[in-house]
Amino acid sequence: MTTLLLRLAGPLQSWGIGSKFNQRSTERAPTKSAIIGLLASALGRKRHESIQDLTTLRFGTRVDWEGALLRDYHMVHKEKFWNTRNALKDSDITERYYLADASFLVGLEGDEDLLKMLETAVQNPRFPLFLGRRSCPPEGRVCLGLRLNISLEEALREEPWLASAYLQRKAPSTVQLRLVLDAAPDSKNAYFQRDMPESFDQKHRKYGYRSIDASQLVSIPNPSKARPSHDAMASLEEHF
Repeated sequence: MTTLLLRLAGPLQSWGIGSKFNQRSTERAPTKSAIIGLLASALGRKRHESIQDLTTLRFGTRVDWEGALLRDYHMVHKEKFWNTRNALKDSDITERYYLADASFLVGLEGDEDLLKMLETAVQNPRFPLFLGRRSCPPEGRVCLGLRLNISLEEALREEPWLASAYLQRKAPSTVQLRLVLDAAPDSKNAYFQRDMPESFDQKHRKYGYRSIDASQLVSIPNPSKARPSHDAMASLEEHF
């Protein structure tokens, strides 16, 4: 078994499911449909092309930093000129939700040859990559590489914590992080979520349900606490 790891971090992210024009919500972790879309973009696939090979990959996320929920409020005017008296009557109210400063470790487990192709594609994407919406580009390194002979769960449990150095300094020596994993439908803690893409074709977009287990927590050492602190006076004390 082989697992490809991705780092998803940026000022804003948005992972919507079934959002409409007036209100576009976000999940608190990346959706499988968005990640499959990111991989398809990296490969340079058009919306009408098949994504069946990508949907067979087992998908999981470790929530390294939850981020803050942000609401972006808009008022869209129907008339050409502003009319204070009829402002609400002649306007549409829209709300878009984002995660600010969140950080996720995403794993994809499957065929090694396919994952090698995806690793190359993410490092050299044909189309721009974004975190759920086009207005949310990723920052820093996205592809963390392949983990050979390691399962999805093992890779998510063994990878160092991806939080920023600032956050690590304020955190305890060990942190508890959420895992969100593809699961068998009959799993004890499984629930269904409609984010399994079947087609991205703009004329016939189609999504199915997948089974998810979000009940697991993983303990990860805080890298900043493992570094020895520098005491400028320690060497002087040895002489007294």
